[in-house]
Amino acid sequence: MDYSGFKVLVMGLGLHGGGLESARFLLKRGASLTVTDLRDEKTLIPTIEQLDTTCAEYGREKIRYILGRHEIEDFKNADVVIKNPAVRPDSPFLQAAKKIETDISLFLSESKAKLFAVTGSKGKSSAAAALFRILGKSSSGKTFLGGNITVSPLSFIDDLENNDNVVLELSSFQLGDLKGRKTPDGKALLKPFASILTAIMPDHLDRYVSMEEYVDDKRNIYRGQDSGCVTIAGDCPWGKSFLSETNARPLVYSRSPLGKNQSGGWLENEKGYARFLKWEGFPEETAELVPQKLLVKGNHQKLNLLAAALAAYANGAEAEKIRNALADFNGIEHRLELFREANGICFYNDSAATIPQAAAACIEALKCGHPLVLVTGGTDKNLDFSALTEAASGARALILLAGTGSEKLASLLSVTGIKYSGPFDDLDKAVICAVEKAEDLKNNAGGCVNVALSPGCASFGMFLNEFDRGKKWKEAVMRLYRG
Repeated sequence: MDYSGFKVLVMGLGLHGGGLESARFLLKRGASLTVTDLRDEKTLIPTIEQLDTTCAEYGREKIRYILGRHEIEDFKNADVVIKNPAVRPDSPFLQAAKKIETDISLFLSESKAKLFAVTGSKGKSSAAAALFRILGKSSSGKTFLGGNITVSPLSFIDDLENNDNVVLELSSFQLGDLKGRKTPDGKALLKPFASILTAIMPDHLDRYVSMEEYVDDKRNIYRGQDSGCVTIAGDCPWGKSFLSETNARPLVYSRSPLGKNQSGGWLENEKGYARFLKWEGFPEETAELVPQKLLVKGNHQKLNLLAAALAAYANGAEAEKIRNALADFNGIEHRLELFREANGICFYNDSAATIPQAAAACIEALKCGHPLVLVTGGTDKNLDFSALTEAASGARALILLAGTGSEKLASLLSVTGIKYSGPFDDLDKAVICAVEKAEDLKNNAGGCVNVALSPGCASFGMFLNEFDRGKKWKEAVMRLYRG
């Protein structure tokens, strides 16, 4: 679309590409921009410097900045407001807007590539990255990955061709922004060939009034699908509800073998299998999609890879190519990421574990075979910490970071008699404590020790976001532990 003559307001320049790429996209298409953000210029300077390169080509006079605040008149005067997904829909500034778009809606309006969409409370980034890898090794066209994984799809919109594939990781906020959106000819704006829903757990209950409201935004991932599409979900109660109401072909993934009339995938003998019943073009025999040996740890990750494998298999990828692609998939940053091994200590970055259940899954994945020192805690999102409390005994040492979530967790740990160190409001002190605990465990018991940051909480307070937290954790470990 040509935006020449349009006055567009970008609400939230941010640090992860959504606002930046929206601004670039619109400048290239002739719009005059106002960029507004509650953060100040000092915080946003890395993004501003990147945008300045585009401004130099398309005209610096076409952009103005309002930083450290929002002005209601800017919203009233704009033809279009580009919304950051973190902004609540009931914002009074958005209420003043004539038309609202996001970087995702702008992308979907122009893209002709085949779309694969992934959401969930936990596991969506791993599933999306695994699917991206499989499609890249099994499809004739190019494959791109974007969305909530911190890559705006607008960054590659101009490189797309019709036979390419796009994998989008979509958060509940991004999906909520797409609810009911239609193309000019009345079709659903979001209509992925395959939609994947990974594990659904309580999250963002500081923004949603209930789990039902939170999950309703997730449901938007398949609401535009039809019988030519596939919806892939787990065999939990939420997953069963998704599969029962989608208009697409339902595929279930499970930890145990499927019923005789079910199509989908399951885990058995540490491998992942698939079976499509009465699907034209697919054999009804069982196909092995996920190999026994993987570089990523934990059965929860194996389930995420199985979900991705089912989407690729439904797209026509050969089982052998899927297995080969997954065999050397080493995961992604901030998700059970092994980033250093030194002197018998393995350090993991699991900063994307932003809910208690995710930290509990980290304990389950890493406690086997070697003692575990867990650094956890942070800011609460009005969540229940019982899952993390129950799993905490699997760690030989617990170290808490400062925050409202840690305060809640500490109370529960005290009741159960589980000891902990901290809370620490200085990351260096937490790392030093973790190393001391690991060295003691190694000297007393021998063998290797795992040390993991898996907070189970939001990052706000001590860090800008979960990615900043993971980066600073890795930097502190590399700086303070020489091995």
